[in-house]
Amino acid sequence: MSTTLGARLDAATRGLPAPLAVVDLDAFEANAADLVRRARGVPIRVASKSVRVRHLVAAALATPGFAGVMAYSLREALWLVENGVDDVLMGYPTVDTAALLELGRDARAAAAVTLMVDHAGQVDRAQRAAAAGGNPIGVCLDIDASLRVGVGRAVLHLGVRRSPLHTPRQAEVFAAAVARRAGLEVRGVMFYEAQVAGLPDSDALVRAVKRASVRELDRRRARVVDAVQQATGEPLRLVNSGGSGSVGTSAADPAVTEVTAGSGLLVPTLFDGYRAFEPRPAAFFGLDVVRLPGPGFATAFGGGYVASGPATRSRLPRPVSPGGLTLTPREGAGEVQTPLRGSGVAGLSVGDRVWFRHAKAGEVYERFPEVHLVRGERLERTVPTYRGEGRTFG
Repeated sequence: MSTTLGARLDAATRGLPAPLAVVDLDAFEANAADLVRRARGVPIRVASKSVRVRHLVAAALATPGFAGVMAYSLREALWLVENGVDDVLMGYPTVDTAALLELGRDARAAAAVTLMVDHAGQVDRAQRAAAAGGNPIGVCLDIDASLRVGVGRAVLHLGVRRSPLHTPRQAEVFAAAVARRAGLEVRGVMFYEAQVAGLPDSDALVRAVKRASVRELDRRRARVVDAVQQATGEPLRLVNSGGSGSVGTSAADPAVTEVTAGSGLLVPTLFDGYRAFEPRPAAFFGLDVVRLPGPGFATAFGGGYVASGPATRSRLPRPVSPGGLTLTPREGAGEVQTPLRGSGVAGLSVGDRVWFRHAKAGEVYERFPEVHLVRGERLERTVPTYRGEGRTFG
């Protein structure tokens, strides 16, 4: 597989200088179709942080079954609206005063963008922006979707710590307080079950935690939705849930009106252990060999693209073609050069290209101004990343 992959990518990018980033369009489109199949008719919102290429966001949105974007920055959301996106849900809270004021002044953006909130301090800023700009601003309540096991002080928290809002009562009180604020409207609620969506099905314990989380959240999510609607006196426009790893289980809950996915379009290495879907890697980057420092070793130029998260080997990029190559434990993915070792070195010469996969999807594109879109052995198009368009949002 790796030899065929490398030969195909080499042919498609022949003459292009490295380091370079590539997306396999056949795999990207197959992944999009698989996400739609798993969502079973529930609309899929594109998580832009896991793409960071406007052309690819648009390609996903053009796929029947996808609708709307989940942005990670308010400035990004405003930029996307300027470029034609008419439905943007913020995935995270913002305290960017200037961007909030811009949102409040722009009637089209205020209608298109929904802020994420879970604390009065965020709501205060949104209300001031609405008052200053004269346009109502919509908000979505971020509900903690973690699994809590135990009672009293002996509670085990399984999942990430995103929001202080966990119970239906907490959501109801907060929603009622927001609904009383002039200039604000509660549009929806979001549940991101990271302990389901963000963990591979690596062992029996993880799978058991996932099953328990899905059962508990299915019960609690419906109660939260009912409580928020009672508090506001209005039906919610959206109930968002899930991620690429939990599209199927999230979409199966009748309370959910939409799911979110982004990494599942590109399938980085952190998604290789999932059993809920067939991983089809679509994103690669290529580095050229510049040294052969000794028997069994080769050195490629560039490559220090380490993913966020805990500083473990799982966050390092992985060489995939030619086969038989690994990073060296002493240097890993280097700042300006990446040493490689293994049986695959025997077939390498100075000037040969080595292909890697990143641990996360969109993050690597902060290091590249453009992405080459290939189909088979043909380069179909080269498009800018966010960075290539002069945009970096964090």
